[in-house]
Amino acid sequence: MNDRIRVSEVRLVGPSGETVGIVPTADALRLAQEADLDLVEIAPMARPPVCKLMDYGKFKYENAQKAREARRNQTNVIIKEMKLRPKIDAHDYETKKGHVVRFLKAGDKVKITIMFRGREQHRPELGFRLLQKLSEDVAELGFVESSPKQDGRNMIMVLGPHKKKADAKVDAQAAKESRAAERAAVQAEEQAERDAAHAAGPVAQKKERGRSENLDPEIEA
Repeated sequence: MNDRIRVSEVRLVGPSGETVGIVPTADALRLAQEADLDLVEIAPMARPPVCKLMDYGKFKYENAQKAREARRNQTNVIIKEMKLRPKIDAHDYETKKGHVVRFLKAGDKVKITIMFRGREQHRPELGFRLLQKLSEDVAELGFVESSPKQDGRNMIMVLGPHKKKADAKVDAQAAKESRAAERAAVQAEEQAERDAAHAAGPVAQKKERGRSENLDPEIEA
């Protein structure tokens, strides 16, 4: 019984949520004892207070289970960062883009930073066009969450993934299991071929003896 229950009457709720009615506190305690349940105060500020008959230990356990499940499904948002120069060459651009693609596939946000130096600071359009190109190249995996903006000598844009991190993990696990199944199938096929070859054994070929192989060359076959 909750120690806070000190009033003479309570509004009683049954184990299944049904309203029993307003009953004396002593009767509510007796009903709880007879049903081998606890009398738990669920709305202490109500007049009269609302109490429920329940298995309080089971109630706490189920709530703890739900809390653990919620924490397990909670996604931790991680922001990766990728830095580029406004005059980056094509090969380096493809390499950097590959990293961005990998981050987005994993369900992470990506902060793209264009670093300007010297006279490049007077050509912000170079950075803007580069960011625009990158966002278009990875549009299938992510979207522009924060549009390009100048920040001192840098220009920054944030890309967000289309897939949530939890979904990305599920997809990655499924892809991993698929690759493992394919490898196992290939190995099984190769083993079957080896077993079949071993079962067949070496094939002895019979050689025909020609006329020149007669013991006596003057005797016709």
